[in-house]
Amino acid sequence: MSTTAIAPEAPYDGSRIAQTLASFRNASGLDLAFGGPVRGDGTAIDITATCGAKGASLRGLRVVNGEGLGGKTLQTRQPGSVDHYYTARGITHLYDTAVAQEQIQTVAALPILVDRAPRMLIYLASRSRLGLGGVWFDSLRPLIRTLEREILVDDEVRNRLSRLAPAPSPTPSPVETVARRDLAERREMAAELTALAGQVVDPEVRSRLEAMVLRLTARPGERKATSSAPAVRLAAREVDVLRQVALGNSNREAAEALGIVESTVKSYLKSATRKLNANNRVHAVRVAREAGLID
Repeated sequence: MSTTAIAPEAPYDGSRIAQTLASFRNASGLDLAFGGPVRGDGTAIDITATCGAKGASLRGLRVVNGEGLGGKTLQTRQPGSVDHYYTARGITHLYDTAVAQEQIQTVAALPILVDRAPRMLIYLASRSRLGLGGVWFDSLRPLIRTLEREILVDDEVRNRLSRLAPAPSPTPSPVETVARRDLAERREMAAELTALAGQVVDPEVRSRLEAMVLRLTARPGERKATSSAPAVRLAAREVDVLRQVALGNSNREAAEALGIVESTVKSYLKSATRKLNANNRVHAVRVAREAGLID
């Protein structure tokens, strides 16, 4: 195995961003997706890739904080959209020329946040005028949460692998030579598992892969993560429903508060209860509180 690749591409680098954009485009049902990483100082984003674009007018574009829809989204850290870009008020039109070449009418901007800091911005656009409501944005939340977790895992793996490099030794002993070889193999395995985790859709399988990565990259003396007790991962809507139940609301009252139908509330509650290994809704709320998932 090669020992040169310490960590794989992040979801916004190289070929992986193409996969990321394709997933969002397919889930949204819109004509094209484009986006890229936020600069380290948070002042701008670079559009490094597109999916479904007719030309190259958007690729390589730098969107500055506060300028255009993307810059406004970067500034507010909240999703935003306009259904007729060229006449939209509340945004600057610094990038109209590039947008016009793609004949874009409707566009949405989605910030990807890790530890409350913007790390990536994804645009989804249509060449027709559409009204993108709350239901449309809600449908993309699971994909957004998954991407945020992938970036977080990438950060953790890169951080741990950077600390694993052994100190140089002029005359390593046979034991040190074996240890270094083992270290190189563990680093390579961690990199391969992280890349695989980024392609896995099933959250339970992804969680187990991430736990394996942390075990491989744990430093001597550190407590190693075990796959026997993986962290509970709930969808955003499952958490919303549990919060409503914690307030004492019935399924009907929760549905009215969240703007969804009662049967959907029941489905989310059943799924959350199963994931938490709870016996009933009251038990599920208690377990979720103990896990820090709700207040």
